[in-house]
Amino acid sequence: MNLDLSFYFAVFLRRLPYFILVFALVTAAAIAAALMLPPVYRSSSVLMVEAPQLPSELDAPRVQAEALARLQTIENNLMKRPNLLEIAQKLKVFKGMSSMTPDDIVDSMRAHTTIDKLTGRGEATVMTVTFEAESGPIAAGVVNEYVTLIQNEDVEGRTKSAEGTVDFFEQQRDQLSGQLDLMSAKILDFQNKNSDALPSTLSYRLSQQTNLQERLATVERDIATLKDQRARMVEIFNSTGQVNASNANLTPEARQLEQMKQQLNSMLALLAPENPKVKNLEAQISQLEEVVKGQLPVKGSSDPTATIFEAQLADIDSRMAISEEERKKIVGQLDVLKDSIDRTPANQIALDALNRDYANIQQQYNNTVDNLAKAMAGEKTVVGAKGERVAVVDAATIPDRPFKPNRLFIAIAGVGGGIFMGLATVVLLELLNGAVRRPKDLTKAFGITPIATIPYMRTPSETMARRSGFAALLALAVIGIPALIYAIHVFYAPLDSIVAKLASMVGLRL
Repeated sequence: MNLDLSFYFAVFLRRLPYFILVFALVTAAAIAAALMLPPVYRSSSVLMVEAPQLPSELDAPRVQAEALARLQTIENNLMKRPNLLEIAQKLKVFKGMSSMTPDDIVDSMRAHTTIDKLTGRGEATVMTVTFEAESGPIAAGVVNEYVTLIQNEDVEGRTKSAEGTVDFFEQQRDQLSGQLDLMSAKILDFQNKNSDALPSTLSYRLSQQTNLQERLATVERDIATLKDQRARMVEIFNSTGQVNASNANLTPEARQLEQMKQQLNSMLALLAPENPKVKNLEAQISQLEEVVKGQLPVKGSSDPTATIFEAQLADIDSRMAISEEERKKIVGQLDVLKDSIDRTPANQIALDALNRDYANIQQQYNNTVDNLAKAMAGEKTVVGAKGERVAVVDAATIPDRPFKPNRLFIAIAGVGGGIFMGLATVVLLELLNGAVRRPKDLTKAFGITPIATIPYMRTPSETMARRSGFAALLALAVIGIPALIYAIHVFYAPLDSIVAKLASMVGLRL
């Protein structure tokens, strides 16, 4: 495809006034903006979260927050509306503040403030505070005000946090102390109500039960012995009429009767009961027993032997009564001991539960007291500025030259933009123009080949009018546009604020 460069060059020359007009408009506007944009001074201060000067175990770990999170909190508090308004009014940050609303002032303060935070593994946490203003002293003054507020906020925040932590642990300590007193009262009341069945006295009560069982067995043996003694005494007295069976107190017939009974026992050991000798001896014993019974004293008589017998029986009965009373007493004591021993396992479980609750509360109390001591040490650390704190690494200074705008760059960019916009305008006009201007356009449009073409010839008056209009538009572009920009800057709003608002609308930050 062959390009007709001469044709395009001719078209460009024909459209040159539009190119010059657009180029002049854009360039004039850029140069005017470069000249009229106020200088912007930038001042910065670098702060760093310093490590604690005391060992970490004494630096109230529960009071300290993560450095980055704390800086974020400080930043949020710093950018509050009252702080920004107070600093702006104090330093007269913006020109014409009397005509600005509080919302405009706050938005402008936030737009001109930049806060960057940087941290990393094993690295210190750093915060950089930057402010841009129309003068160096104002920029440095605002940053210094920011730094003062940040440090005050840091100290106040850590102090309140430390004091709040101390108050919390003190309240928890008092609460746990009250719970300990309540549990102690419960344990004491339980022990008083079950003093006879406590686990601590179980071994003593078991030994006591064993001793009582042994005593009971002894008393029961004594009762059995007394009963047997009484039965033998009654039998002897009924048989012999004597208190005891000694031969000295027996009659001859009685002694003979005893001898015959002993002889009968010896014979029964050798002979059968049906043996005639045995039968004969039993008959003699029966006759002799009748004789002995006749020799016994009559009841109601004043026989000394009967009196002694009755006295001995009374003594044995009295001793048996005493032993029976002792046996009943021992049985009652054993019943009480058995009941207390049976209740001991349940009391052991209940008492263990109470002691376990008491031990848990005691452990919580000990931990709380330990945490309280650490919190109080942390509070002293904060007050003494020995803990982790935000310190100024690089203080804000008054800049000696403006940070922006780069006037030369804006002017050069305006010239380049003017050239581009002029060329774009020429191209756009040609694309929208459907007129026939070349013989080949006739051939292409109508399928005919012209013999000759005659160009349009302007009269001198048309040429003069065309050039006068172009000159007027050019003068308007070169003079009017800068004048309009200046008027907007002076009477409506500063150009930098307008540019900042436009940039914020499209999501840019200049």
